[in-house]
Amino acid sequence: MNPDTTILIAEDDDGHAALIEKNLRRAGMEKPCHRLRDGQEALEYFLGSDNIEQGKTAHRYLLILDINLPRVNGIEVLRRMKEHEVLKRIPILMLSTTDNPQEVEACHSIGCNFYLTKPTQPEAFAQAINCLGSFLDIVTVPTIRLSSPSTISLN
Repeated sequence: MNPDTTILIAEDDDGHAALIEKNLRRAGMEKPCHRLRDGQEALEYFLGSDNIEQGKTAHRYLLILDINLPRVNGIEVLRRMKEHEVLKRIPILMLSTTDNPQEVEACHSIGCNFYLTKPTQPEAFAQAINCLGSFLDIVTVPTIRLSSPSTISLN
């Protein structure tokens, strides 16, 4: 992955967020990580009027997005981002405790790039994230430009 890629972790569970970041680091990820605690915070990160990223000419992001988030759920965050002309290019990995085929298909039909079911055992979850970190270390993430105001409402 490009050295200037920011990994965003939208996860409301403190333990899961810490486990994700810890195991990404164990897998050799040295990219900056930023935690978002709910779906509204995720949308505001990209679409908010006071977003510090709005002034950047170009940057790379990868979003690890939990489905069951408070305020705005992960599927709605996915939908809004994939409707946006610029944000739709950001790779999004959906995380869920369920492997319900309808949910998986719904996420893929909206435009998620990857879907990962969270294993219920902590060791298995850590191993899955470690494998994810190894995978992410070799992928290329597109550059996006956030130089104009958003056209998507946060409400």
